[in-house]
Amino acid sequence: MAASTPQPLSDEIVALSTYIAEAATRPLPPEVARKTRLHLLDTLGAIVSGTQLPAGLLGARFAASTGGVEEALAVGARALLPTAQAAFANAMAAHGDETDDSHLAGRCHPGCAIVPAALAVAEREDAGGDALLRAIALGYDVCVRVNLSLGFSPPAKAKHSTHSIGPAFGAAAAAAALLRFDARQVRHMLSYSAQQASGIPFWNRDHHHVEKAFDFAAMPARNGTLGALMVASGFTGVEDPLSGAHNLFAAFAERPDRAALVDGLGSRFEIMRASVKKWCVGSPIQAVLDAIMAITGGVPQNPDAIEAITLIMPDDRVHIVDDRAMPDVCVQHLAAVALLDGGAGFAAAHDVARMQDPAVRALRARMTLVPSPELTVAVPARQAIVAIRFAGGEERRHHAVAVRGTPENPMTEDEVEAKVLDLVAPLLGDGAHALLDAVRDIEARRVRDLRPLLYMNDLPESHP
Repeated sequence: MAASTPQPLSDEIVALSTYIAEAATRPLPPEVARKTRLHLLDTLGAIVSGTQLPAGLLGARFAASTGGVEEALAVGARALLPTAQAAFANAMAAHGDETDDSHLAGRCHPGCAIVPAALAVAEREDAGGDALLRAIALGYDVCVRVNLSLGFSPPAKAKHSTHSIGPAFGAAAAAAALLRFDARQVRHMLSYSAQQASGIPFWNRDHHHVEKAFDFAAMPARNGTLGALMVASGFTGVEDPLSGAHNLFAAFAERPDRAALVDGLGSRFEIMRASVKKWCVGSPIQAVLDAIMAITGGVPQNPDAIEAITLIMPDDRVHIVDDRAMPDVCVQHLAAVALLDGGAGFAAAHDVARMQDPAVRALRARMTLVPSPELTVAVPARQAIVAIRFAGGEERRHHAVAVRGTPENPMTEDEVEAKVLDLVAPLLGDGAHALLDAVRDIEARRVRDLRPLLYMNDLPESHP
């Protein structure tokens, strides 16, 4: 069979592959490096806390059962595993619930896939912390731009899942930077990423947050890592998966925008537009809890003094959190808990038994959830309005416009560290502060220095 004539490379594949290939040696602006450290820390908090949730437990058990060469730490398995298996296990834990970060414009949770992939490859390569941060920031850049370039319909109508596709490319790009690929190797890596692109948006029907953890995190982390490692071992591939017959855009795009794939590379860092969650709950609930805290000042309320509660939310998000069986994605339950407790910490947001608490149920019975088309199109997105009528007729109302933790209202470094400390201290004990110290100083360390801080050998075995 005669060899086909090589086709000219598209401008997009040249620009993207060159940018990825040069990322390993390109310093990050200080503010980008700082934000990337916070997302690294936030994701480590999600991984550690997620090891004790069903998705994290199952992911660790499965990854450990495959065995293999000891290359990277799977935190929940308390073992060194092959790179792709470690990335898989840590990603299952990272999105074991709703603790991890998100990117509204990119319509995905980048950190839960990109950070585990980058950590595993960095350990394998004995990379420094500065290289890890560059790889993570690069992963966010690629992840979000892939999703934007495919032009998917709004979530209710999209046929493919942005939560799975963009993060797979982001994880692969992070791995490629740590493996020091040249531009041609990057193109082959992108080809394998395109071949493995997958994701159908029925994840919201997963009542146990196990398949969802695979869809959002473990599948893209594993696929991105595996594709990069294949190229590192000598696999070759198609030079340009973005053009020619049956390319990525032809297969997936609804309203293709090729320019979006490379727009702003090197000047617009997508990690700066990513959000760290203040509350370890579903993203659409964040504004509701912010509004309740604004009304109550974080003071626990007497339920007998509350006559009615109205929750007004964007109508395109209500179905995700309306009367759900899981506490951390049920807006009515979390609103009740926040009113009773003066907040909603990680433990409270995951207390399934409390969903039957009479005091919680009584408050839920006084709630009305109102879908609002006006809030759906409001900017910034994911706003919410909460109105509480107290005994005697007094009504307090708050419109949460910019959710805490979003680019419009970012959390401080102290707030992020406090959140992570709440997540990891019950499992790491005194070592929790050492982990925070190490991440603050990550650019002066080797990534493998994190291993002893994440090994949880003294924990009892747990089962989902």
